[in-house]
Amino acid sequence: MMSKPPGRVWSGRCFSENDMAFIRRLIADNPTATRAKLSRLVCEQLDWRGLDGRLRAMRCRVVMLRMHEEGLLQLPETRRRLYALQKDNWGCDALVKPVVGITAPVHELEDLSIEIVRSTDKKLSKQWNATIATYHYLGYQRTVGHQLRYIVKTGKTELAMLGFASAAWKVASRDRYIGWTAETQQRNLNLIVNNTRFLILPWVKSPNLASWILAHVGRRLPNDWHAEFGIRPVLLETFVDATRYTGHCYRTANWTQVGITEGRGRYDRSHRQVAPRKQVWLRQLSKNALNCLGA
Repeated sequence: MMSKPPGRVWSGRCFSENDMAFIRRLIADNPTATRAKLSRLVCEQLDWRGLDGRLRAMRCRVVMLRMHEEGLLQLPETRRRLYALQKDNWGCDALVKPVVGITAPVHELEDLSIEIVRSTDKKLSKQWNATIATYHYLGYQRTVGHQLRYIVKTGKTELAMLGFASAAWKVASRDRYIGWTAETQQRNLNLIVNNTRFLILPWVKSPNLASWILAHVGRRLPNDWHAEFGIRPVLLETFVDATRYTGHCYRTANWTQVGITEGRGRYDRSHRQVAPRKQVWLRQLSKNALNCLGA
């Protein structure tokens, strides 16, 4: 019996040598296609979809970029400059520091609200991206897979912004905490959501605001995520740079620190530390979260 051609796992999916040959042939057969169109074509032909049935086009686009960087295939040149990823070009769209900042404690702030930032609202979406790019120490980065963005206000005044996205593929301390197998991890990873960005605007110095936001967002996110993507998450994760922050607001909002990352980055191939090691914080969204993830 002939052995099955070996494959390599990218973003949770195994690509065989036959898959790679097909992708190269598809690129060659569509010389005028953009990278975005090529990723959609690959997803359609390989039937790469999420549990909600949607094509994993954005995830596929990032995977194909990694393949391109490693010389495994040749993508066409980009059609436009990556303006969205250049922090210095965001200034005109970002929120501007007001004359007077906000110092009142959270219990004195009136009409607190948490609103979803939808991509269909172009103005607000661009403002969220630009503000994160300008004021967050990690800047703005295009998100792979599902994402939700929030903006927190008191009345009509902005206080903070948060971003949530699909979970990291592997986190040693998180995976030990859950205690799942490789099979259950692959099946249930979509039940974890990653808090990728949390920004209290620099001119907002409101005591206890951060923990209030984390607590309230944690209560509403499962319903929001389910409404958008048809999946109800049971666990939140985030990574805190201990050289910058203590993580106290997460602890106060009922999150638990379970370990430290190895600093290899999301797309590690070298198996060595290339990024700062960060605290791993988790919040269970249901009483049986660990059972659901390990089932």
